[in-house]
Amino acid sequence: MSGDHHASSAISERVRHVEALLEARGLVDEGEIDRRIDEFLAGGSPANGARITARAWVDPGFRDRLLTDANAAIREVGLSMAGGLQEQRLKVVANTSEEHNVVVCTLCSCYPIALLGPSPAWYKSEAYRSRVVRDPRGVLAEFGLDLPATTRITVWDASAESRYMVVPRRPEGTEGMPEEELAGVVTRKGLIGTAAV
Repeated sequence: MSGDHHASSAISERVRHVEALLEARGLVDEGEIDRRIDEFLAGGSPANGARITARAWVDPGFRDRLLTDANAAIREVGLSMAGGLQEQRLKVVANTSEEHNVVVCTLCSCYPIALLGPSPAWYKSEAYRSRVVRDPRGVLAEFGLDLPATTRITVWDASAESRYMVVPRRPEGTEGMPEEELAGVVTRKGLIGTAAV
């Protein structure tokens, strides 16, 4: 993260120093870290998560593989969680009529950028990160998602090693829609669990 990415803060100076050491020792080429970050961010989009969800809705075998080993399954559609020097672990969870899943990172804002694009500001906010764990039903209601009292809500806490994505329930009336059209009904909020789809 060299060049214009850094302000003049002490942390920025330390990052640049470590970067220079890595370059001097031949562990990375000059500018390689910047290029990798730019490539990673350029490929990240909620359309990727929507594609995965649509495939899971139309292909039960893919859905099973996705819920069992998401990292392997997303490679089937040409995607990966390899955003840096090592692949992040991806766990995909599916909403059902009995259970609704929602994702948070209580420590910072860990998030599957490759599948959902850059994280929304509210996801990174302290208010969301602290409240969704204590009062998930209340937070979801603030997003406009009122779930029946009988629906169990599971909150998944992302970390530096693991990322989560939700497969929303397939909306009624979408039977027979082609996969590409189904992807168009999926939202980033649905993939995080703060919306129905």
